[in-house]
This record gives sequence, C-alpha cells and structure tokens, in this order.
Amino acid sequence: MLTATRPGIVRSLAFCLFAALAVPSLRAQASNNTALNRQLSRIDFGVGGFGSFTKDVSGTNYLGVTLDQKTSNTVGALIQIRYTKSPWIGGEFNYGYARYTQNFSSYITSGAQTNANEYTIGYVAHPPHQWAGIQPFFSAGFGSTAFRPTPGGGQSLPEQARMTYYYSVGAEKIVLGDHFGLRAQMRETFFKAPDFGQNYLTIQQQSHTFEPGAGFFLRF
Repeated sequence: MLTATRPGIVRSLAFCLFAALAVPSLRAQASNNTALNRQLSRIDFGVGGFGSFTKDVSGTNYLGVTLDQKTSNTVGALIQIRYTKSPWIGGEFNYGYARYTQNFSSYITSGAQTNANEYTIGYVAHPPHQWAGIQPFFSAGFGSTAFRPTPGGGQSLPEQARMTYYYSVGAEKIVLGDHFGLRAQMRETFFKAPDFGQNYLTIQQQSHTFEPGAGFFLRF
C-alpha cells in the first residue's frame, strides 16, 4: 500500500502547497493586465488521491509456459493542470503516481515492487449545464506510464515505459470564493502489461486500471 510518507506523495503535496501559496501572488501581478488575467482565469491546478485496481492478465510466453500476472490493489496520487478556453474546448496534463506489487506466476511469485508514473495529456470538456453549482466534465487522452521496479523489492528488473490511453468522467464544485473547489472523478487507463524487457515475462496482453478518486483544485 502507498503511504503518505513515501517520497512521491511528499513531493506532490509540497508542490500543491507551493501552488496554493502562489495563486494570490499571480492574481495580484495580473490585476493590472486584463489579457493576462483572462488567461490565468482559464487555468486550474488539481491534486487528489485515487484507488488503483488493475486487471489481472494471463498468457503464454515464448517458452510455452502459461504466465499469470497479478497486480496488487493500492492507492495513488494524481496532479492535474487544466486550461479551459470554453465549455467544450480545453486541455489537461496529468501526472499520476502509485506503488504496487506485481506477481508473475512460475517466475516471480514473491512479487516485484513497482513505482508507476503516468505522464499524459488530453482533451477536457465542461458541458455548460450545472446542477446546484456542480459542474460535470469528461476527458480523454494519451501519454506514457513508466514502470520502475524499486531498488529493494523490484527483483533487479529494469525500468520500462508503456504507451497509455485514458478517459475520465467526473464533477467539480467551487466551494470557497472563486478559486477553491472539490473534484471527484472516475478514470480508467489502458496499457500493455509490463514485462520489463524480459522475454520470459512477455505475454503481449492488454491491461487496464480503474482509478476512482477525489481531491481539490485551485482556479487562478
């Protein structure tokens, strides 16, 4: 399980705190510049946590050995930066972090501890209809996930990156002034199950991870 003391979570929270403190300063600097102020008002910075539930996959490697790959459930952190030009036109950058154990039957039954780092960009839309101030949204995009086995429990496996696609649906609501809000969303990421470049672990199977989560965002 991922804990709040892990370096990735600490860095995420520190970055979030820095962003929160920087917002008033940026707004003050932009107060005399209408064009800059308008652009900043289209940007928001979000941070949250999510549950990580990855599909188990099974296949046959080049030796004809049946291999089951099982990934432990865990929790992770998600950082998002969004730019919304209009309700139907917007973009986002996502950084996600989770740490879990991957088990490979017949080979690595004790599990390989792995850090998964997601870097994706995508399209995001905020339909103009709201209910009690709750704003729905949806997004989709692509990028890469870097699977990095840990030095202590990663079974000496090398790092590997996989192409990643995702979609998300959710809702958000401003709850304090014009700048602070809460966000809940359901994300799903799609990628080829990692084999860390080891042919005896290669089964060429697609997997996906469900990521229900919630957090907050700061609107400039």
